[in-house]
Amino acid sequence: MNSNLRKTIAQIVHHSKEGHIPSSYSIVDIINYLYENILSFDCQNPNLDSRDYFILSKGHGCAALYVVLEKFGFISAKDLEQYGSPSGILGGHPDMTKVPGAEASTGSLGHGFPTALGLALGLRIQNNNNKIFCLMGDGECHEGTIWESANVGANQHLGNLCAIIDWNQSAAQLLPEDDLPARWRAFGWETHVIDGHSKEDMDKTFPKLKFSLEGRPKAIICKTIKGKGVSFLEGHGIWHHRIPTSEELHQIDLELS
Repeated sequence: MNSNLRKTIAQIVHHSKEGHIPSSYSIVDIINYLYENILSFDCQNPNLDSRDYFILSKGHGCAALYVVLEKFGFISAKDLEQYGSPSGILGGHPDMTKVPGAEASTGSLGHGFPTALGLALGLRIQNNNNKIFCLMGDGECHEGTIWESANVGANQHLGNLCAIIDWNQSAAQLLPEDDLPARWRAFGWETHVIDGHSKEDMDKTFPKLKFSLEGRPKAIICKTIKGKGVSFLEGHGIWHHRIPTSEELHQIDLELS
């Protein structure tokens, strides 16, 4: 578990009075793993043609993306300090026109995944073998655009596309008996279920995925905990968009130490 990244997320949200800490905590381990082990990129040349693409469709969890982008040199510590500030480049949702490394401007749920699908299809038409990863929430999977895109992805045999679902049980508040892995399999995707906080599980899955211009698209269903790492943030409730006080920030820091 990436405690230091979680501490930074809490600090920038506290300072800016903007952000979704629990939603960021459920995905930060996944994003960090991808940048550390899987993605091909050049932080000095974020638009490098040969790069792999990561799209955060779950845009409200962008604090997790920002701290990882800073860790790997796309943005600066000063950018993080100015998160949520009119003078900064980092807003409450990622803006691809301002943030180096942000491949899509996302916010309204259900938009990032169709963008990733179009990108995967376009790159295949150009015969480019970049890999495309798109992370979305399980609640976001209630959006019709997700399943329209899943249908197209399977029918177009987009073997260069990988969907990652943050299965933190947000969707269960509406559909408690929904079998998310079975649904992705039914749409024809190669589907894996892993612990989204376990490096060991990710090591067993992500490096072994086979990417190709023609093939089955991949869906990685990541079991996660909303607010993972801090006891009073975990689960669903008042902390979805709550800003910690100075004392609460101190308590978060203690639990992550």
